[in-house]
Amino acid sequence: MMKKNQYDVIIVGAGPAGVGIGALFMQMGLKNFVILERDSIGSSFKKWPEEMRLLTPSFPGHGFGLLDLNAVMPATSPGYTFQTEHLSGEEYAEYLEAVAIHFKLPIEFGIDVFELEKLDDGFELKTNNGHYNAPYVVWAGGEFQYPDKEAFQGAELCLHNSEVTSWGEVDGDDFVVIGGYESAIDAAIHLIHYGKQVTVLAKGESWSDDNPDPSISLSPFTFDRLEEVMDSEDLILRGKSKVVKVEQIEDGYSIFLESGDVIFSPTRPILAIGFKNSLSLIFEHFYYDENNVIELSEKDESTVSEGLFLVGPQVRHQEVIFCFIYKFRQRFAVVAKEIYEKLGLELNEELFDYYRKSNMLLDDLSCCDNSCQC
Repeated sequence: MMKKNQYDVIIVGAGPAGVGIGALFMQMGLKNFVILERDSIGSSFKKWPEEMRLLTPSFPGHGFGLLDLNAVMPATSPGYTFQTEHLSGEEYAEYLEAVAIHFKLPIEFGIDVFELEKLDDGFELKTNNGHYNAPYVVWAGGEFQYPDKEAFQGAELCLHNSEVTSWGEVDGDDFVVIGGYESAIDAAIHLIHYGKQVTVLAKGESWSDDNPDPSISLSPFTFDRLEEVMDSEDLILRGKSKVVKVEQIEDGYSIFLESGDVIFSPTRPILAIGFKNSLSLIFEHFYYDENNVIELSEKDESTVSEGLFLVGPQVRHQEVIFCFIYKFRQRFAVVAKEIYEKLGLELNEELFDYYRKSNMLLDDLSCCDNSCQC
C-alpha cells in the first residue's frame, strides 16, 4: 500500500519550468507525480512591476516549425493568446494557468519546502504540510521571490526592484539605480518616462556590450528602449561604479563606490542587481565549480545527489546559459525521458520525435558552445 505523499516524481515550483515539464509528464502518461507550489501558478510573474514585460518576443508558430519563444508547450502561444509580443507578468501567469488547467496538472498549493533530504531509496521533502517522498525530484523553483539584499553593506536599506508595484507610484523625483543589466535598465527607462531624474551605477557597461548572447548583454528589446531615452538630460549612465556600501543620512542616502567616490541620493536607492535563486534552499545537493556554476550531468541531474534534476534558468552547459524560457524549455524532454527510463516505463517515441520537430528537445550538448544559442 502506497504511503500518503509518496510519489514517483515530485516537481518543486509551478512557474514556467514546473508547468512545462509537468505538462510533458501528463502527455507521457505519468500518473503518480505532484507539483508543489508555495503560492500560485506563475506567482513570480504576478509580482513584477506593472510596467515590466517579457524580454523575448512572443509570436505564433510559423512555417519553419519554430514555436513562440515564450511557450512552454508545443501548439501553444502566449503571443497569439494575448495578441501582443511582449507580455506583462500578469498575462504570462494567466497563460501558465491555462496550460496547467488544460493538462489537469496535479498541483498542491501553499506548500513551502523547508528541506530536501537524500534517503537510500530517494528523497524526503520536509514542508509545512508534512513530508513528501519520491525516488526522483525535479527542482523548478524560481528566483524572483528571493531578492538579493545582502550584496553589500547597507543593501537592506535599498528598495529592491521586485518590491515595486509600479514605477509611477514611487515617491520622489531623483533616483539612483544600482545595477547594470536588464532589471536596472528597465527601471531607469520607466522612471525617465515618468519624468524622474535617474543615475545608474553599474560595475560594467552593459549598454555598450556587443556580446550577441542576451544572457550576457542587454536584450534587443531593452537596448531599443534605452536608445530612446539615452540622450535625455535626466539620465546618467555611470559604468565602472561598483557599490560597496550604502548609509542612511539625515537628508537621504550616501552610496560609497569601490573607487572611493560617494554618491548622494535623496530617495531610497533602487537595488536591481538580481536575486538569490531557490537553490540556496538545497545548495548542499549540488557541486559548484570554481566559478560558482552548478555541475550537472548531460541529463541535468545533480552530480552529488542522484535522482535530483534541475530545470529552469539556473541550468548551464559548457558556455551556454539557459536563463531564457526558449532556452531552458529545450531541456524538459531530456529530463522527463531520463526519469521515465529510470522508472522502467515504456517511452512514447512519437511524442519525443514531436518535441524534436517542434524545437523543444535539445539532447545533443555538442552544439553548446560560444557560436550556438541552442
